[in-house]
Amino acid sequence: MTTYSAKNWINGGFVSSASLGISINPATYERIGEYPDDGGAAAGSAIEATSRAFRSTAWAHDAELRAKVLDQMALAIERNRDLLIDILSLENGKVRGEAALEADGAPSKLRYWAAMARTEAGRAMQPRPGSLSIVLRQPMGVAGVIVPWNSPIILAVRSFAPALAAGCTVVIKMPGQAAQIASVLAETLAEPSDLPNGVINIFVESGSDGAALLVESADVPTISFTGSTKTGVAISAVGARRMKRFGLELGGKAPMIVFDDADMEPMLPVLEKALTVFAGQFCMTGSRLLVQEVVYDTVRDRLAGRLRNVRGGPASDPKSDMGPLIDKPNVQRVDKIVQDAVNAGAKAIVRGGPITDGPLANGAFFRPALLEVSDTSLPIVQQETFGPVLTIQRFCEETDAIALANDSEYGLSASVWTRDLDRALRVAQALEVGSVFVNDWAKVYDSTEEGGFMLSGLGRLNGAAALDDFIEYKHVALKPGRSGNPHQVSGK
Repeated sequence: MTTYSAKNWINGGFVSSASLGISINPATYERIGEYPDDGGAAAGSAIEATSRAFRSTAWAHDAELRAKVLDQMALAIERNRDLLIDILSLENGKVRGEAALEADGAPSKLRYWAAMARTEAGRAMQPRPGSLSIVLRQPMGVAGVIVPWNSPIILAVRSFAPALAAGCTVVIKMPGQAAQIASVLAETLAEPSDLPNGVINIFVESGSDGAALLVESADVPTISFTGSTKTGVAISAVGARRMKRFGLELGGKAPMIVFDDADMEPMLPVLEKALTVFAGQFCMTGSRLLVQEVVYDTVRDRLAGRLRNVRGGPASDPKSDMGPLIDKPNVQRVDKIVQDAVNAGAKAIVRGGPITDGPLANGAFFRPALLEVSDTSLPIVQQETFGPVLTIQRFCEETDAIALANDSEYGLSASVWTRDLDRALRVAQALEVGSVFVNDWAKVYDSTEEGGFMLSGLGRLNGAAALDDFIEYKHVALKPGRSGNPHQVSGK
């Protein structure tokens, strides 16, 4: 088997460390390479290089340069598409179609932000006679981007592209579970010939020393973090001491509401995929299914049949429907959550669980689970699982569905299944979430804002609002006076 040696990308160069971590293939648990694992030192070097680049290059002041480089990055990702998909499938465990979906989503985001860089502008106004005010939108400086392991390419691009478009320079921390992906991504992003050294830096670590330095450093005024609510709350508390700007996309517990007039045939495959895409390791995973009484038994039984037939397997097998979890500790964690739920009163319609025999036993595979519940207060209903585990619960009326869906501290996304457009719009407005998908799931676009209510986050990614995490507004007030009455005609 080919082995890889990942590198950090700092100040335009690729560097390693005496301290090394090990990369594995979660489908087989075979060693696939190594990576530098000295996050604190790497972060310190990256912050220094990025701060210098912000002060000494044209990046912060030249919007056309930023747009050109972002366009060049999009082309570089397209050139390296197959390599990115290969390494994402190998190290992240995604089946090939899901890896392709992730890699193919990156170029359009980069081009969107290239266009936004070209159109970025402040505004001017005359608030009083004889006065002129100019409002400038200026980059904040160095942006720290902390990326999770579950979708490392697209989630990195989603944060650093608007930061670069705004004129910030960037330090990206990638997790050890995605070290080889990070290295290949860095090599790809380094291809643009117009990118100044130090504008973008990527380092990897298995722990959190480097991430902590980004959060604590006075030289990093803004942080874009995607990850758990627990970590988001913790880093916000630390950053508050320096009044840092935070963009946070955190946990989710997405309800999928099925009304009695839902179109069953196209719906069921989507509900299945809402649970199994990325093996349920996705912030928008459909993890709560709320079904109206009239169709409850039909939906439960037909979906259970589909989940029993989901074929787990490695990305190398084109027959695989779902890849492994990221590692075996997460398999054990998810299995314990399911067992605790059953012990607390949930009924296992499909128990699911670890694959412990046959050729997949060496990997981190977990069969999907479907649990019937009636008590919304159960941890399995209230807490994010981050695995292929779905609860199903019945409701009678529209108001009941809304109340059940909103009985959560999370508010990232939801889906509504009905042929009644008025009902769909009523429910969408009543749900306390950042995104609602009607008769579909997880439709996210480059130009539409994405983010959560309550404990699901702060700020927005994608869409024009994403710039707000990376800019400061500056008011410049002038008093040039008046040249006279512009409406007065001479001699009259």
